[in-house]
Amino acid sequence: MSMPATTMTGTVTGDGAPAAPAQAAPKRRRLRFVANPKAATGLVVLGFFLLLAVIGPWIAPYDPSARGSDLVAPPSAEHWFGTTHLGQDIFSQVLVGTRGVIFVGFLAGLVATVLSVLVGVTAGFLGGAADESLSALSNVFLVIPALPLIIIVASTIPGAGDLMVALVIGATSWAWGARVLRAQTLSLRRRDYVEAARATGESTWRIIIFEILPNLTAIIASGFVGTVIFAVMTEITLAFIGISTVSEWNWGTILFWAQSQQALAQGAWWWFVPAGLAIALLGTALSLVNFGIDEFVSPRLRSSGKTSVKTADGRTVRMRVGFTPVLRTAPPPPAPRGADVLSSERVGQR
Repeated sequence: MSMPATTMTGTVTGDGAPAAPAQAAPKRRRLRFVANPKAATGLVVLGFFLLLAVIGPWIAPYDPSARGSDLVAPPSAEHWFGTTHLGQDIFSQVLVGTRGVIFVGFLAGLVATVLSVLVGVTAGFLGGAADESLSALSNVFLVIPALPLIIIVASTIPGAGDLMVALVIGATSWAWGARVLRAQTLSLRRRDYVEAARATGESTWRIIIFEILPNLTAIIASGFVGTVIFAVMTEITLAFIGISTVSEWNWGTILFWAQSQQALAQGAWWWFVPAGLAIALLGTALSLVNFGIDEFVSPRLRSSGKTSVKTADGRTVRMRVGFTPVLRTAPPPPAPRGADVLSSERVGQR
């Protein structure tokens, strides 16, 4: 009995015909999240606003509170975004106000994320009386109206600045994220790898940190981005209605003065359009990052909207609306006619 000869490039069968070479395993794509167009666009725009928050007060051409002689002047070479009714430079106000918006948004998101992880993961993993108590606490904060509470706190505390507003927003915005993390932790705590870690004598907190939390990273990141969006909108709303202090510049403060001085009636569109566009761009960037996280977590969302999918062997499969694509292996090439005759003669000889 002859053994098939093998080479470095392929395999030769017993009758001398070369066998099909084994397909190499497809390479795992690195940085898949950044490769997502939505996530990449959102990160670029978000990075631009973070850069403005850091260097904005340094590159501002004027003091945002300094008065000038050009009153309600349209955009020009000296004042790129025009001026207010007091001659203040709107471009400088937008640059300086970026820091307050970013600070409140990210600090509130960080506080809410930490509280939701502590409460949600602890309640879902421990269970029992701890789960009941923490779930009741989450339900209480879930029904508290956040915006009215923030308005009451900001109006009660004299001189409530961005720090106080961010802490209040973060302290009242963690309940929904905690409920989601609790539900996900309940499904993870009975997995095989968690049971194996528990059987080897791992401590409870080590299991939570090294076994549970890595599988909740995408959910935690999505909740953080959602809280940042809510905090930014809340901060701008408080400044626009005049609840927070108007001495600290942010985009809501610009809109507050534009509305109080009837900028729309005066036709001074440059007074409110730049701040409105900045709010829209920042919200869009955060939403795109959130969409990118969702598509990174869910493979079904990752391929949504695509009309063609490339398989591991390089083939392109086109999808039709309403149908689920099914990838089949390519049929083997037809054998030559001479080989068919030869095989039939061998069958006849047998």
